[in-house]
Amino acid sequence: MNRRFALKGLIAAGVVATVSACATSSSTPDIVDIAAGNDDFSTLVAAVGAAGLADTLKGDGPFTVFAPTNAAFDALPAGTVETLLKPENKDQLIAVLTYHVVSGNYPASALAGKRGSLPTVNGESLHIDGRNGVKIDSSNVTTADIAASNGTIHVIDKVLLP
Repeated sequence: MNRRFALKGLIAAGVVATVSACATSSSTPDIVDIAAGNDDFSTLVAAVGAAGLADTLKGDGPFTVFAPTNAAFDALPAGTVETLLKPENKDQLIAVLTYHVVSGNYPASALAGKRGSLPTVNGESLHIDGRNGVKIDSSNVTTADIAASNGTIHVIDKVLLP
């Protein structure tokens, strides 16, 4: 009788452990983890780290991030990224990065067909034009609705400057 009870307990513990492992591995990564896992965002990830914003963007949110690619950063005037990444320019870097973040979850369906503005977390507003694709200020959303556990990422083709 004790062997049967012990065996049932062992099987039950194994099932619980398996279910827990599956639940953990199937969870959606957060905004920072998604960006860090994509080589096209290595400059953005380095900038977020240098600005000390990773913990904020790993927070509960929800956030909508308009994420410029490496090519978007490369299109800035020569030396801009290097200058922004210097410790003495951290406040300016934070201002640029937080201009790409909106509090709240705004999927492309919420922007499509509309014009208006969204307040960014740095206090400025982004101009949104969703009448022909989705434009954010002077940039185009090239990939929309990358779902994260704490919000949405929209890939853009230009770095937004406040």
